Amino acid sequence: MHGAATNVLSVALVVLGFALVVRTLTAGGGPVAIGVLLGVMFVAVGVGRLWIARRTR
Repeated sequence: MHGAATNVLSVALVVLGFALVVRTLTAGGGPVAIGVLLGVMFVAVGVGRLWIARRTR
Protein backbone atom coordinates (compact mmCIF):
# COMPACT_ATOMS: atom_id res chain seq x y z
CA MET A 1 0.00 0.00 0.00
CA HIS A 2 2.80 2.42 0.90
CA GLY A 3 4.64 1.78 -2.37
CA ALA A 4 1.52 2.40 -4.43
CA ALA A 5 0.80 5.64 -2.60
CA THR A 6 4.38 6.80 -3.18
CA ASN A 7 4.07 6.07 -6.89
CA VAL A 8 0.73 7.87 -7.17
CA LEU A 9 2.04 10.96 -5.37
CA SER A 10 5.21 10.96 -7.46
CA VAL A 11 3.28 10.79 -10.72
CA ALA A 12 0.97 13.54 -9.47
CA LEU A 13 3.99 15.75 -8.78
CA VAL A 14 5.34 15.15 -12.28
CA VAL A 15 1.97 15.94 -13.89
CA LEU A 16 1.55 19.05 -11.74
CA GLY A 17 5.04 20.21 -12.67
CA PHE A 18 4.40 19.81 -16.38
CA ALA A 19 1.09 21.65 -15.99
CA LEU A 20 2.85 24.54 -14.23
CA VAL A 21 5.44 24.81 -16.99
CA VAL A 22 2.88 24.67 -19.79
CA ARG A 23 0.55 27.16 -18.08
CA THR A 24 3.36 29.60 -17.42
CA LEU A 25 4.72 29.43 -20.96
CA THR A 26 1.27 29.83 -22.55
CA ALA A 27 0.63 32.87 -20.34
CA GLY A 28 3.76 34.50 -21.73
CA GLY A 29 6.28 33.63 -19.05
CA GLY A 30 9.90 33.23 -19.96
CA PRO A 31 12.28 30.39 -19.16
CA VAL A 32 13.21 31.90 -15.79
CA ALA A 33 9.66 32.70 -14.68
CA ILE A 34 8.64 31.47 -11.24
CA GLY A 35 6.08 29.03 -12.70
CA VAL A 36 8.66 27.41 -14.95
CA LEU A 37 11.21 27.10 -12.16
CA LEU A 38 8.65 25.64 -9.74
CA GLY A 39 7.35 23.31 -12.44
CA VAL A 40 10.83 22.00 -13.18
CA MET A 41 11.41 21.47 -9.45
CA PHE A 42 8.11 19.57 -9.09
CA VAL A 43 9.05 17.34 -12.02
CA ALA A 44 12.52 16.75 -10.57
CA VAL A 45 11.12 15.82 -7.15
CA GLY A 46 8.53 13.48 -8.66
CA VAL A 47 11.04 11.74 -10.92
CA GLY A 48 13.52 11.51 -8.05
CA ARG A 49 10.94 9.89 -5.79
CA LEU A 50 10.03 7.38 -8.50
CA TRP A 51 13.69 6.59 -9.16
CA ILE A 52 14.46 6.05 -5.48
CA ALA A 53 11.31 3.95 -4.96
CA ARG A 54 12.18 1.67 -7.85
CA ARG A 55 15.82 1.43 -6.83
CA THR A 56 15.06 0.29 -3.28
CA ARG A 57 12.80 -2.59 -4.37
